[in-house]
Amino acid sequence: MALSKSQMPDTAQHYLVCGTEDCEKNCQFYCNPCHLHLCEQCRDEHQKSSETKNHEVVSYRQRQHQLPVEKCKDHPTKDIDMLCEDCQIPVCSKCVIQDHQKHTLNDLETIYSKGFTLCLDEIYKIHQYFIPTSQDMQKVIMKDTKQIKATMDKIRTSMMAEAESLKCLVDTVLSDKIEQVNKMEVSLIEELQSQEKTYQDYISSLNDLVKEFQGYLSSTKLQNNALIFALSDRLKIQPIPKTTKPVPPVFTAGQYSKEDVTKLLGRVTVPDTKPENRKIKPMETSTTQLSLSSTVIKFREYTVPGVDRVLHISLDKSGTVWGSDNNGNLVQTDLQGNQLQKIQTSGGFGYHTVTQGRDLMNADIKNKVINRIKQDNTINEFIKTGDWKPLSIYSSRINGNILVGKIEDEEAKVTRYNRTGEEIQNIQRNNKGQGLYKYPHYITENINGDVCTSDLYKQAVVVVNKSGQHRFSYRGQRLGFSPCGICSDLLGHIIVSNCQFLSESIHLLDQDGQFLSLLLTSQQGVNCPRGMCVDDKNNLHVGQMFTNTVTVYKYLQ
Repeated sequence: MALSKSQMPDTAQHYLVCGTEDCEKNCQFYCNPCHLHLCEQCRDEHQKSSETKNHEVVSYRQRQHQLPVEKCKDHPTKDIDMLCEDCQIPVCSKCVIQDHQKHTLNDLETIYSKGFTLCLDEIYKIHQYFIPTSQDMQKVIMKDTKQIKATMDKIRTSMMAEAESLKCLVDTVLSDKIEQVNKMEVSLIEELQSQEKTYQDYISSLNDLVKEFQGYLSSTKLQNNALIFALSDRLKIQPIPKTTKPVPPVFTAGQYSKEDVTKLLGRVTVPDTKPENRKIKPMETSTTQLSLSSTVIKFREYTVPGVDRVLHISLDKSGTVWGSDNNGNLVQTDLQGNQLQKIQTSGGFGYHTVTQGRDLMNADIKNKVINRIKQDNTINEFIKTGDWKPLSIYSSRINGNILVGKIEDEEAKVTRYNRTGEEIQNIQRNNKGQGLYKYPHYITENINGDVCTSDLYKQAVVVVNKSGQHRFSYRGQRLGFSPCGICSDLLGHIIVSNCQFLSESIHLLDQDGQFLSLLLTSQQGVNCPRGMCVDDKNNLHVGQMFTNTVTVYKYLQ
C-alpha cells in the first residue's frame, strides 16, 4: 500500500558530537586511550600530534568502553586499573609494586570493555530473539490450551450423550419390567378373587341350608318331615372347598458393578504417542549489534484521543499505550489511535506505569496512594504512601520492583517497593548527607539497575545505582535545561526531554552520564517534548505539550 505524503518517513540528522573543544562536527571515531569522540578532521590532527600519534583510534562503533573510576581500598589516591590473573583481583599500580610484581597482569579496561560489549550482545540477543521467540511460544501454548479445552468439552459432551442414551435404555427396560410385574399382579389378583368368590358362594349355600333346616324345625306337620324321615342328600353339608395359596414372584437383583457401567459409558484414554517437541525458531547467526544511527527517522504518528496533550506514556506489551494530560485524563489507545479505555485520575506528570503482568499502576498525589488496576478493570489501593505525595512511578523490567518518586514539604525521595507492595528501600541523600532530589516528577530504570530521575526543581537528571549511591547528575549543555520525560533503551542509553523554552530538545546520554548528542531538536519539529518511552522494537515514542499526537522515531540501527 502506498503511503500518503503525511505518512512518508521523515529523517532528521542525528549527531554524535565530536569531543574536541569548540568542534561540533559529527563524531565518527574514538580514541581508546583518551576516551575522546573525534570527527574525521580531529582524528587526523590527533594522529599527527607527537603525544597521541601512537594512540589506538577506531570507529565509534568499535570503541573500547571506559572503565568506571574506582579508588583502591588500600591506596585511596590510586585508581584500580589492572587485574591480577594469579590472584583474580583488581589492583592499582601501587598494589602491583608491593604485592604482585611477579604475577600475570592484564589491563582491566580492556577486560571491562570486552565484558561490556559481551553484555550488550547478550542483552541484544535477549531482546531481539529470546524474549520475542518465548512470547511466540506463549501464544502457541495459549492456542494449544484453547484447543485442549475444546477437545475436553467435546469429550464431556460425548460422555453426557452416552450417559443419556444409557439412561433412556434403562428407562425402556425398566418400563418393560414394570409392565411384566403389572401383568403378574393382575393374574394373581384374578386368581385370588376367584377363590374368594368360591368361598362366598359356599357360605351363601350354607346359609340357605340353615334356613331350610330351621324350616323343618318349626314345622308342625309330621308328614314328610325331614326330622322323621331320613335327611336327603340334598340337605347334607358339603365339605369346605379347597383352594391353593398363590406363589408370589421373587425379584432377583441384577449383577453389575461400577466397572460394568464404566465399560458401558466408554473410555477416555491418552494415545501412547511420544509428545512432539515444539519447534523453536532458530536464532539468526548473523545478528548485528545495535548502535546509534547517523540519522533519526520519523516513521509514524498516532493520536491519543481523550487528552489534549501527552505528558507521559506507558507502553503495554500488547501493543497499546497509556497516555495522560494535566487534567487527570488517562487513556489507553492502540497504535492506530483507537481509544480502548479512559480513566479519570488526580493527574500529574510521570505518574503511571505498566507492570510485567500488564497491570496499570498510577500514583494518586491527592489521596497519597498507589492504585493498581488489573486487566479485568478492578481497582485497589496497592500502596499507601503516608504523609508523602507520590509524583512519579516506574515498574522495573529487571525484577518487578516499583520505584516511586515522592515529596513531603521541602523533602523528596525515591522509594522502592517489591511486587507485593512492601517498602524495601528509600533513596534520599548522598554520602555527604545532602538531599538528592527536590521534585522527582519522572523516573525510570536503566539496564544496569541505575535509578534515573528527572528532577524539575534541581534542573537535573539524577542517577543513583541500585544500592542508592549517587553516580552522577546531568544538568544539560550550555543552554537552559528543564528535564521532563525520561526513559532508557537496551543499550543503556538515557534519553531525556528538555522542556526549556527555546531549548526544546531530546538529549541522549550513555549510562555513565556522558552527553552523546541532541537526538531531536525543534528544528526537527519537536515542540516542547514531554512523555517518552522506547518500545520492544527499539523505537522512541515522543509525546508533546501542545498536541495529543505521539511521534515515533527510529534512532538505532
